Amino acid sequence: MWYWLFKYVLLGPLLWLMGRPKIEGAEHIPADGPAILASNHKAVLDSFFLPLVVPRRITFLAKSEYFTGPGLKGRFQRWFFSAVGQVPIDRTGADAAQDALNAGVRVLSQGKLLGIYPEGTRSPDGRLYKGKTGIARLALQTGVKVIPVAMIGTDEMNPIGSKMWKPAKVTVRIGEPIDFSRFEGMGGNRFVERTVTDEVMYALMRLSGQQYVDIYAASLKNRPAEQDAAATAADADRLPDTQAG
Repeated sequence: MWYWLFKYVLLGPLLWLMGRPKIEGAEHIPADGPAILASNHKAVLDSFFLPLVVPRRITFLAKSEYFTGPGLKGRFQRWFFSAVGQVPIDRTGADAAQDALNAGVRVLSQGKLLGIYPEGTRSPDGRLYKGKTGIARLALQTGVKVIPVAMIGTDEMNPIGSKMWKPAKVTVRIGEPIDFSRFEGMGGNRFVERTVTDEVMYALMRLSGQQYVDIYAASLKNRPAEQDAAATAADADRLPDTQAG
């Protein structure tokens, strides 16, 4: 109930007013049955605008920190994410990857839409970063198609570090579903998992027009600024033009 109240009454109207969202490729979302929505991740608002424009309910795997914060803010976050049906995932334990996989399989086995950010975290600078292979393991284990989704403009409305939203045009671009049935029975093969993941990231690059960087976004966030500057220069020298044609 809370999911639909937030979408149509409590939050949705404000998002429609400030973001004027447009969806392209809506016909690629199946009317029923399971599917994996693999999205780039430029802002917190990605998780708001994608459900806003897709008629079916979307379940995201949310980091457990959203459910364990202290104080009034922590209680509100826990209530909010629980109310809209998000699934908490502990990303710190030794079994974190398997726990996330199990949670994803459970959602898909119920015929639902599962939202995933293959980069694993928000882009620190607007570029598209290397995808983690969890999405490949999930697709190969379940046989469910992966639908690439490009979120455009959410970072302008909700820049990193900003506490207030500002009006901006938001576009949600849905790509054609990707069928990985040709790799049936090959789950667990690291080469195949990387191939599947890279195919998803290539589709996201084409849809979003973002520059692709072949390193994990989390590693960039954790390294010193001087190393980041040197790596950025090196990336610019060796990366091809990745703007969408």
